[in-house]
Amino acid sequence: MAKEVLQTQDLNFCHRPISVGMRRLSYNGSDIMFAKDFEYFREIRKISALHLFSVKRVQSFAPILQDEFTRLIHKISSLASASKVVDLSELLFLSASSNICRLAFGRSYEEEEEFERRRFHSLFNEFQAMSTAFFIADYFPSIGWLDKLTGKYSRLDKVFNDLDLFYEEIIDEHLDPNRLESDQKDVIDVLLNLMKARNLSFELTLDHIKAILMNIFVAGTDTSTIMVIWAMTELIKNPTIMSKVQEELRNNLSDSKGCITMDNLLKCKYFKAVVKETLRFHPAAPVTFRETLKKSNIEGYDILPKTHIYVSIWALGRDPEHWENPEKFMPERFMESSIDYKGNDFELIPFGAGRKICPGMVLGVASYELALANLLYNFQWELPNSMSKDDIDTDTLPGLVMSKKDPLCLLARKFT
Repeated sequence: MAKEVLQTQDLNFCHRPISVGMRRLSYNGSDIMFAKDFEYFREIRKISALHLFSVKRVQSFAPILQDEFTRLIHKISSLASASKVVDLSELLFLSASSNICRLAFGRSYEEEEEFERRRFHSLFNEFQAMSTAFFIADYFPSIGWLDKLTGKYSRLDKVFNDLDLFYEEIIDEHLDPNRLESDQKDVIDVLLNLMKARNLSFELTLDHIKAILMNIFVAGTDTSTIMVIWAMTELIKNPTIMSKVQEELRNNLSDSKGCITMDNLLKCKYFKAVVKETLRFHPAAPVTFRETLKKSNIEGYDILPKTHIYVSIWALGRDPEHWENPEKFMPERFMESSIDYKGNDFELIPFGAGRKICPGMVLGVASYELALANLLYNFQWELPNSMSKDDIDTDTLPGLVMSKKDPLCLLARKFT
């Protein structure tokens, strides 16, 4: 049924229902995720594939990614030397946000003054809150005016205006004729060049650019962090698996001198299996949702226009009809398997499938793999003295993504 919705009848199911909060924050659906105009979506999708997230483009980001992960390793090393507990959830979020800001905006907010760092993180948290907020207007439009009485619209407007000002500031920096040119073009540079070229089938505006930045700002920070946290959670609960993957990394990357790249990870097959198993067991986005354009039929059931369809990616990854021991974290299942996460094998679609498959998949996986490999290669990981592996919870926070409820806090020892 998932294949029918996301592939066979994809053209009829490729729209996503948009909430009051997301309509405002996405500049009325001008982003990649919620775009409803087919011509606009095709063009913006092409821009993403060719200019923003292509394999070649992601490879060009390697020096920035490597620099940020080196910073992360230094921070953890300092904590390890002092025998302090490492809050991986916090450190990975800071690293991911710094990564995405350098790639998209050309600046790192981790290096800014405390006020700027706090402002950046506050904006991110407020966005998350309003993007999933309950609005009466989404369910009962006729009495949607009640949202004004509760102050929801006022808060939404404030968040939108704060974010809009944030985008304006960084775009203005890029438009400044006195700005120092960089060899590494960030996402805003690319989009502004396309806007000036005027060779698209529609007029690319600053609002379109801001909407795309919103996608990158949120998805790029959240999802890769979530996946590394879940991978480390499962590995600390399964020390035999952790030892095995660390041994493979250290044997195969012994000549890398700690400089782990996407290319030298290709020979680490068990590591790749751990990556896939985490995507199966803990998909960052557990559900993908669609809206029908016209009346359709699936397995004998008539589905009316504007019906909301929810596909559980989490349930597909744990379906006992397709997976042996689906509730067990078992990377070995992928060692001789051709199943991949790129949208063709519907047992494993953590990035979705069809026209609306995640356009940042290549960058997301690269960031996830490099962060995880660096953590496993450089350190031995243990639970704090007062904890056993049975104490590690896998509860999640409410929201569109499966964030671990409690921070993952571990002890690290530098591997030499």
